[in-house]
Amino acid sequence: MHPAPSVILFSTLSGLGFGLLFWLGLGYPDVTGWVAFAFFAIAYLLAVGGLLASTFHLGHPERALKAFTQWRSSWLSREGLAAVAALLVMAGFGAGLVFLGEFWTVLGLLGAVLSIATVFTTSMIYGQLKTVPRWNMPLTPVMFVSFSLAGGALLAGQVDWALGLLILAGIVQVAHWVLGDKALAGSGTTLATATGLGDMGTLKAFEPPHTGSNYLLREFAYVVARKHALKLRVISLALMVGVPVLLLMLPFHHFSAFVAVLSHLGGVAASRWLFFAEAEHVVGLYYGKL
Repeated sequence: MHPAPSVILFSTLSGLGFGLLFWLGLGYPDVTGWVAFAFFAIAYLLAVGGLLASTFHLGHPERALKAFTQWRSSWLSREGLAAVAALLVMAGFGAGLVFLGEFWTVLGLLGAVLSIATVFTTSMIYGQLKTVPRWNMPLTPVMFVSFSLAGGALLAGQVDWALGLLILAGIVQVAHWVLGDKALAGSGTTLATATGLGDMGTLKAFEPPHTGSNYLLREFAYVVARKHALKLRVISLALMVGVPVLLLMLPFHHFSAFVAVLSHLGGVAASRWLFFAEAEHVVGLYYGKL
């Protein structure tokens, strides 16, 4: 799949933002007044900034509001509704902390649930696609949610939780890579099954469907060299898990915490790039790309 920068920014930033909102809804860190305002400002900048970035990938951004009407069948629509609900509930909860010094437990818990539900719905936009076997597995939502929780704990300064969740998220990421590499072959999808002509014998493409490039090739047949992908996996894992874990194990310092967050953010962005670049859409079978 073509790794569009807007979608990479969206899934990286919004996941981190909603992850921080989750922890704030649970009361971590225990802050009020202007300190609470600073935490909520960071969370909203990340969450809303990510959502806005996603609109740049739409062919007609002006029609985005129509997506909210398809919640019965569309995970994209469910994501939009969950995001709006989470942001509104957490705005009320945050107002209580900032202006009144009040912790409204029920509102906070509801906002936390809606925040993580938003991340889940985002993951299911990809996880539901049977045409992309690498994504179509239970580990896809687990990966998105685990990194959201880990990144949120890191931003919230919850060192113990962040350590455990970062390691867990790293394990999930490696498992997703390993199982994802076998997913296309395991799906049993071939040119023969795609055309329904397998009963006639061994099927081969006489020639490519097009002599030049087209939309399908640009969007769904992106190819990244295996050796480059392996290097990026190592770099991604080191940045999003290795460096933050090592820094968190050192005596706490604001600068090291800041570096840990930046490293994690860069690593997740690299992981998201690979998430799209390595995804094999079955339409590539028609073009000899798989």
